[in-house]
Amino acid sequence: MDPFATLGVERKFDVDLAALEKTHRELSRALHPDKFVAAPPGERRAALEKAVQVNESWRTLRDPIRRAEALFSLYGIAVGETNEPKASPEFLMEVMERREELAEARARKDLAAVKKMAEEMAARSGEAERALADGFARGDYASVLPRLGELRFYKRFLEEVSAIEEE
Repeated sequence: MDPFATLGVERKFDVDLAALEKTHRELSRALHPDKFVAAPPGERRAALEKAVQVNESWRTLRDPIRRAEALFSLYGIAVGETNEPKASPEFLMEVMERREELAEARARKDLAAVKKMAEEMAARSGEAERALADGFARGDYASVLPRLGELRFYKRFLEEVSAIEEE
């Protein structure tokens, strides 16, 4: 399934999320099961299947990691942590150090430090997203594939920050 085609948008990383959400809502309304109550079973089933595709496409395209994975897949590049290039030792060392810093801030209950680290990681996540957008726009997919792995790290880090903030 091509989530871009399902939602009728151009295949690119840099999407307009507000416009995409509007399209999703419009399609969801048009495909709502209540509109097909009197329709023959085959038509109801087709509408339901299309509604499921629309919802899954929306979930895919609104998430930058899943959106990048979809684009890479559509361009014939295998993705997934086992298929992507390994991160550099420097990046892995930095990741380990940042996670240790976060664990220490958590133990100290230093929310200011946690928040500062979150802001830094959010900024770096934004940089990785911009690099992916630029690479996809240039058609230079292989060179930006490592950025997807970085983006995964940033997302996990920010999820951990959210868990700390909820405590």
